[in-house]
Amino acid sequence: MDFETIETAIRAAGLTPRGAFHPRAEDGVPALASGADAATLVLLGNAGSVPWRAFAAARRDEPDPLDRWSRRVTDALAEALGAAPLYPFGGPPHHPFQRWARRAEAVYPSPIGALIHPDYGLWHAYRGALAFAERLALPAPDRRPSPCEICADRPCLATCPVGAFSVQGYDVPACASHIASPAGGDCMALGCRARRACPVGRSYTYSPEQNRFHMEAFLTARVR
Repeated sequence: MDFETIETAIRAAGLTPRGAFHPRAEDGVPALASGADAATLVLLGNAGSVPWRAFAAARRDEPDPLDRWSRRVTDALAEALGAAPLYPFGGPPHHPFQRWARRAEAVYPSPIGALIHPDYGLWHAYRGALAFAERLALPAPDRRPSPCEICADRPCLATCPVGAFSVQGYDVPACASHIASPAGGDCMALGCRARRACPVGRSYTYSPEQNRFHMEAFLTARVR
């Protein structure tokens, strides 16, 4: 098995390859079913709306449809490629996907908390990972710096109409209350204003349908 074959299979399944790395003990990657340590971890997810189209075409009427679709796709990839599937959902306990992401590719914490990518901006996510027993040959890691380092204005911190984002952190109740109100219709339809204010990765902005899905899921999670 080579890395290019794995990337091709991930894309064919409707997801986006999101980098890979050779785990160390401190990375918290669980042991394989055999008891051996994973030698290579490959992340997969979305960048923009490409996987959204694959999900929308195969969506089922079920709770947590995106997570369940991601599980089905990742399980099938794992079986076909001889890997163990791992997910950022389904806990607790939760796997440290943000830590893994920073090992796998050039992503960094943004001023609003979400990881930012030099190309995708804030319009990306991680949907699963494949753990391999083999130590695969990997391309040189992408180590471009954070685009936030050269962003003096930081519009993401000044755009939220209820000031949910600040250097002190993220005010989740204020955000949820705004989105659930008539005044939050813009965020519900087009996505978070703070996220949209970021100048990086605007060509990857989610479609209105995708934005609404995620906003509705966010609100649903707040009232469970």
